[in-house]
Amino acid sequence: MELHKWSGHIDKAMAYVASLPNSRLIYLMNGQDAVLMYETEGAALLPEVDAYQILDASGDINAGYFAVFNNIPVTEEGKERFEERFQNRARKIEDEPGFKAIRVLRPLNSDTYVILTLWEDEQSFKNWQQSNAYGSAHAKRGTDEGIDKVPNIFPRPSYVTTFIR
Repeated sequence: MELHKWSGHIDKAMAYVASLPNSRLIYLMNGQDAVLMYETEGAALLPEVDAYQILDASGDINAGYFAVFNNIPVTEEGKERFEERFQNRARKIEDEPGFKAIRVLRPLNSDTYVILTLWEDEQSFKNWQQSNAYGSAHAKRGTDEGIDKVPNIFPRPSYVTTFIR
C-alpha cells in the first residue's frame, strides 16, 4: 500500500478536488498551502505527487482534522536502522486522547521519510507532546542510545509541517 501526497496552492487543490468528485482525496490546508493525499494500491491520481510506501499504519486517516508531517531526511546507509526504530516503536500514541491515525512512510522518490499523525484537533496533538507517552517515545533522544546520535543517518535536520482539514 502506498500513500501519495500532492502539495501546492489551495486554488489548484480545489480544482483537483472538483475534477475527482468520487475519489477519497484528503484535503488539508495551511494558509494558501494545500496538501491532497490518498492511500492507494494503484497508479497516481494526481501529477507530481510524493509517493511513499506505508511501513506502519494504525487508525483511519480520514478521521483526523489536524495533520502533523514529521519530515525526516535519512541517508541510504541509515534507512535500515531508521526503519527498525519505527518498527519497534512503543505504540503508546494510539491510546492518547484525540489520536486518530499514524502512518510511517518510506519515500519512493526522495530521501525524506514522513511520520504522519492525525489528530482530532491541534490541542490533542499538543497534549500528547506533554504526555508520558511522548516522553517514553522520545526518551533516548539526545542520549548515547538515541538514533539521533548515530553518525551518518541524518544528512540534514528534520522539520515539521502541520495542516488542518
